[in-house]
Amino acid sequence: MTLTRWRWLKLGLFAAGGITVAMLFVFDPATSGIFPPCPVRYLTGWYCPGCGSLRAMHQLLHGNLHAAWAMNPLAVILLPFVAYGLASRVLLEVSGRELPRFFVPAFYIRALAVIVILFAIARNLPLYPFNLLAPGALLRP
Repeated sequence: MTLTRWRWLKLGLFAAGGITVAMLFVFDPATSGIFPPCPVRYLTGWYCPGCGSLRAMHQLLHGNLHAAWAMNPLAVILLPFVAYGLASRVLLEVSGRELPRFFVPAFYIRALAVIVILFAIARNLPLYPFNLLAPGALLRP
């Protein structure tokens, strides 16, 4: 079976994703310098909703749920849903079948968007308990 260019591109993207996960397991984003800094944090000094996600994924790959939660609780909560979607997509490309799909009403998608925006705002507030949402704040004594 010959692969078209599109399928080669998809295969390359899946391989790149696997290599990225392997690198994330081996190298700590907090200390290695291999992974780029958050552009929002770098340019504005504010935490975006994704700040701390790489460090959280690194901690999860090492089985440290507490440290992952301290880095980005939203990423930890949403990871199973993202993983399910990616697994379904990979299965579709490999075997032609996908995992069962679930209907999500538009209201829930809009609510998720609002939650992400509120999370971004809350983690930048310098007031207790919102300051605990900053990446790593729960790990500090």
